[in-house]
Amino acid sequence: MFETQLKKRDFYAGGLMTLIGAAVTLDSTTYDVGTMTHMGPGMFPLILGIVLTIIGVLIFGTALATPLGPDESILPEQREWRGWACILAGPMLFILFGEFLGMAPATFVCVFVSALGDRTATVRGSAILALGITVFGVLLFSYILQLPFPIFRWGM
Repeated sequence: MFETQLKKRDFYAGGLMTLIGAAVTLDSTTYDVGTMTHMGPGMFPLILGIVLTIIGVLIFGTALATPLGPDESILPEQREWRGWACILAGPMLFILFGEFLGMAPATFVCVFVSALGDRTATVRGSAILALGITVFGVLLFSYILQLPFPIFRWGM
């Protein structure tokens, strides 16, 4: 029974969430936790780590308790290499373009390339989506939140 459970996605997802939650909980003890009335900087990570650990254990437990279904393989039958590459390249391009060209080009390129990872996406649709999110992002982060990230720049 246990060997068939190793093929379930929820088995690994629950185990990973449990490990991350336990690590966050352990790391939060290095900060001052404080009390419930005077919370310290370690209180939020402690609570977050405990909740994440509990949710991970619940997911792990349900994966062990439910029978193996027909769609429970870890990897999909058809690999989406283009989608994976585009989604991974998007944040990397954001970092690169943000460093040299500013927030607006970085946001546009990140969203545009990531959107192209969808096999039904068109270049025109991805460009419209990227333009809309760029305008919204610039308004929100530059003008409303006033983050010190230049909208446009050339070089470092």
